[in-house]
Amino acid sequence: MAFEYPEDLRYLDSHEYVRLDGEIATIGVSAFALDELGDIVFLELPEVGDTLAKGETFASIESVKAAEDLYAPISGTVIDRNEDALASPEGLGADPYGEGWLIKVRLDNPEDELEDTLSAEEYRAQVEGED
Repeated sequence: MAFEYPEDLRYLDSHEYVRLDGEIATIGVSAFALDELGDIVFLELPEVGDTLAKGETFASIESVKAAEDLYAPISGTVIDRNEDALASPEGLGADPYGEGWLIKVRLDNPEDELEDTLSAEEYRAQVEGED
């Protein structure tokens, strides 16, 4: 199956993505990871106002196959969360880079938050096993 890897996103090797718009970051889970997990049955997200620390667990996602922790690609304060995704987590895979976003975060330090992330090309090569 061919997956999309939008070029405007940065990725973690743990399959989270981040889309930066000024000092606001939108965070979600890649289409590849959602496909690997299978049918999503539960999602837990932080509350608006919670603080994220880069590299720390910020949420969890459960499928019929597994439960996984999600890791923050950046540090900052949660300013919005996708209530539709919480109510219907099974729909995340339909549009993971659009309507399937998870949280929006105001960054602490926008200039250096993404230095440890992967480009779309690097992430594609990692998950598809290319060199």
